[in-house]
Amino acid sequence: MAEEEAKEEKKVKKKKKVVRRRKTTKEKEDPIISAIRLTVESGKVDFGARKGSKTKAKLFVVADNTPGKIRDSVAKHAEGIKVPVIEFKGTTMQLGAVCGKPFPVSVLSVYEEGNSNIMKLAKTMVK
Repeated sequence: MAEEEAKEEKKVKKKKKVVRRRKTTKEKEDPIISAIRLTVESGKVDFGARKGSKTKAKLFVVADNTPGKIRDSVAKHAEGIKVPVIEFKGTTMQLGAVCGKPFPVSVLSVYEEGNSNIMKLAKTMVK
């Protein structure tokens, strides 16, 4: 009897509450990150510098640590077709993670923005 009561007491013990910490302003997600994520999910995009520099995209997103040669070629192509280029404040691995990919993404070409507001953000970010 005593063993059964001990087992029941263990089952009745309160479960620990999970306390969720609020995000600070520094930890809150940047609007460009959420826009990129939504664009990848709902719009038409392409990954990579070679594909992006040969097509007519509406927008280019370039990671911070993209090599200078690639950055210049994308900027030149974007200037030629008059589309904005957004500088992503993060590495290629971070841009890949935002896009939901397990590999680094140096250039993201956006053809259709889908449900996101990335084009409005691009207009405010570009001078």
